[in-house]
Amino acid sequence: MSRPHLPMRPLWRCRGCGALWPCQPARLALLAEYRGDRVGLLVYLGALMAEAGDQLARLNGRPADLHERFLGWARARGGTMFHVNHEPGAEIHHTDPFAVPTGQRSPVRRLRGRLAAPVTLWTAPGPAGLTVSSTLVAEGEPDRLVGLIDPESDFWAAAEEAGRFTVTPLGPPHRQLADRFAGLFPAPGGLFAAGTWIETPYGPVPADAGGWAGCRLDTAREYGWGLLVEATIEAVDLTGEAAPLLHYRGRYHELPG
Repeated sequence: MSRPHLPMRPLWRCRGCGALWPCQPARLALLAEYRGDRVGLLVYLGALMAEAGDQLARLNGRPADLHERFLGWARARGGTMFHVNHEPGAEIHHTDPFAVPTGQRSPVRRLRGRLAAPVTLWTAPGPAGLTVSSTLVAEGEPDRLVGLIDPESDFWAAAEEAGRFTVTPLGPPHRQLADRFAGLFPAPGGLFAAGTWIETPYGPVPADAGGWAGCRLDTAREYGWGLLVEATIEAVDLTGEAAPLLHYRGRYHELPG
């Protein structure tokens, strides 16, 4: 991992950007460094989490979200750990050795997990993209769209610069695509290297999607740990009916047929 994104002890913030470590650049660097060894990455992060917990507790009490901060992002959705080297006989582990017991998990996080949400892909010219499961459409004059996103994502930097972006509802065939743009699955050659894409003035969209919306960025502000983005819908292209991909209690789901 490059030195600018190493943690400053005992504050556990990034040396380069000052964000809580591991920040987004540090996470991407760790995923590249431990490509093919997800268990090794989790063991390494678990050791750092224990060290950070001790040091931060001496400063101002142990933060409640250390598990999610250090380990939650490094697991595939649904608690399934994966590795890139899918050779015959390779084992996929289905348990998380660092999982927090249910009774000790944040009640708010558990509540959020019980709210089924559609999985969408947001993209911007650049290109850049991000998987988002907090998208809401409000009809009116004009029609509006809101969502919560990661303020440190490459997508936000691109969308803020361009002033526009696309929102594409994803379906059951897009599970791997959703994980890739969420940083949970490797993307050799870049996020947009796989699949077929249609270029639009608002950003690229998957060619096999059932439709997309083109949005003009209006405002954005910090909201909880995320960024609340508000936009005006300027274009809608619906090519046909498509089943939605849902995110519920940490797993992907689809509507029964």
